[in-house]
This record gives sequence, C-alpha cells and structure tokens, in this order.
Amino acid sequence: MSTPDLNLLITLDVLLAEGNVTRAAQRLRLSPSAMSRSLARLRGTTGDPLLVRAGRGLVPTPRALSLREQVGQLVQDAKAVLRPAEKLDLKQLVRTFTLRISDGFTENFGPNLIARVSAEAPGVRLRFVQKLDKDSASLRDGTVDLETGVIDDKTGPEVRTRVLFRDRFIGAVRMGHSLSQGEMTPARYASGMHVLVSRRGLDKGLMDEVLQQFGLERVIGTFVSGFSGALAIARASELIATVPERHTGNLRAGMYSFSLPVPSPEITVSMLWHPRMDGDTAHRWLRGCLHDVCTAQMDDFSTKGEAAAG
Repeated sequence: MSTPDLNLLITLDVLLAEGNVTRAAQRLRLSPSAMSRSLARLRGTTGDPLLVRAGRGLVPTPRALSLREQVGQLVQDAKAVLRPAEKLDLKQLVRTFTLRISDGFTENFGPNLIARVSAEAPGVRLRFVQKLDKDSASLRDGTVDLETGVIDDKTGPEVRTRVLFRDRFIGAVRMGHSLSQGEMTPARYASGMHVLVSRRGLDKGLMDEVLQQFGLERVIGTFVSGFSGALAIARASELIATVPERHTGNLRAGMYSFSLPVPSPEITVSMLWHPRMDGDTAHRWLRGCLHDVCTAQMDDFSTKGEAAAG
C-alpha cells in the first residue's frame, strides 16, 4: 500500500474550514483548478465526496463533518512539531485566559491565583466564568482555556486532567446556631432545616441517600445552585449548609463548621484542559500556577486544622 500524501491533510483542513474551493485556493495561494484537482485526489483517497453541491455552494458530507476536528488537530500538532521552541518571557506576555470553574472556587482560590499570575506576568488577565454543567464543548472549541471540577462520565474522553486536591463534605451553620453546641448525631443533623445545592434542580442530594440508610429524612427549606449561595443563606438564617470543606475554606469564615455524623464520600477536584494546549508554554505555566496555589492553600489549611485540633 502506497504512503498517502500528508500534504493533503492541510488542503482538507482548509477546504472543510472554508466550504468553498475558491476561498480555500486563495488561503493556500493556489489556483482554483489546482484546488479542484486536490479535492479530487482527496475524494479518491478517502473514498468519500467530502463536499457536495447544494445550490450555489458546497456542503460537507457526514464523513467530512466527522473528520473536521480530527484533521484540524492533526494539522495543529504537525505545525507545533515543526515550529521552533520559543522561550516564554512572562514579563512580556500579553494574554487573557478564560477559566470555567465551580461555584466557590473563585472566592476561595481566585485572589491568590490572581496575585501569583500578576506578580509573574503583569500583562496576563484572567477571566472567570461560572461552571454550570460538565459539558467539555467549551474546552474543545477554545472558548475556555482551563476548567476545574470533579471528573465523571460526562467529562470528554480526550480531556487532559491533573488532580488539584481531595475534599470531603462538612456541615456549616451560623455562629450561635443550636447545632454549634452538644454532640452531633445523625438524628440532630437530619432534624434541622437544610439548604440543598443542586445545579440540575433536583429536590434530593447525596446526603439524602446516606440518611436513608439510617432511617432518617431531612427537611429541605430552600434550593440554590452553588455552595457560596448556600453558605450565604446559612450564615443569615437557621438553615444548615452541607458543603465541601477545602473548597469553601474562606467562604466559611465566621461560621460554625462540623464533621458530618454520617459517612460522606471523598471527592477529587481536578483541573481540565484540551490536549491541543499541552504544548502551549503559556498555558503550561498557568496550569503550574493553579496547581501551586491550590497545593499551598491546602497545606496551609491542613496546618491550621492540625493547630486547631492540638
């Protein structure tokens, strides 16, 4: 079997992006006839028409649509391999990174991350957008550079990940709340009025399933979409908020926090990015900053916890 002409990948990438032979020819500085010949070769190589006539224009076939992202990635990877390595000059770097993060993460880790980034690269700005779902499409299309969250079966299989920290759920109430005194038992925890965090609008959560194993049921007084909202309500009312301990460290300042009297699974918070950003030196630097900031805050959190326990 003869080796295919890999130059056709570049041609195919441009054709699929433009959907027009003339415009594709202009981008590659070829004549329309030369581009038409290349399209004919691509059709012969792939065994698919790729672009078919629809009125005055061309539309991609299902095979072409399935190839578009893969071909684009291959071309980008090839260009990255052939591009001379550039030394990153942080003081001269001017760039805006978009981070899609879970609720509470901005308030808890954002200030230290901004301080770290600003000190090393004054021309870099961070744009934080709220993570309302676990769809990886924004990483694929490049509208988001970096995410944080818990990995599950909804995470895109191609997404790269690195663990930031592990966490557990705890209870939080206002200072002076009745639960801030005396022994915490499953019955006392369940008997109070609770605020439920649910991004999907569900009326029950993980802790409700755990309490059922003890023959208990809690009363949900209100529903919110994020942990910071739950803590704000609990701080000013008699409601109980159940939140990740380390994820909400700064948000719980001035509140009474307690270990749950029932088993609670550990969660792992990771950062996520698209593989096309692996070789981007600036992106690699940002990932390092985020990891270092989370690690430092977790170490500080553990030290304070040990001191309080002592």
